[in-house]
Amino acid sequence: MPEIGPAPVLAVLVGAFHAGLFLFIRGRVGRSLLVVLLASMLGAFAGQALGSRLGDPLLIGDFGLVWSSLLAWLGIAIVVAAGMLAPPREGSGGRGRG
Repeated sequence: MPEIGPAPVLAVLVGAFHAGLFLFIRGRVGRSLLVVLLASMLGAFAGQALGSRLGDPLLIGDFGLVWSSLLAWLGIAIVVAAGMLAPPREGSGGRGRG
């Protein structure tokens, strides 16, 4: 069985935390839940890679928490912006997206 390093596991945890925080602040969970979760996890993993090269002021072992958090929120912002720019679905009955 291959050994998994701590970076992917911590990126999943950091991404899931920030996605949950975003959905808690937003106040509703809609169709974008999985996309927001995936974007924040990928952003956290990319932020960890960036933080390991640029340096990070807050480390958990070798995992850069500041850069991973910033890029997790950037991933969430990209998904939200893409959702706002997308045309509304047919048959939604004029209701907002959920």
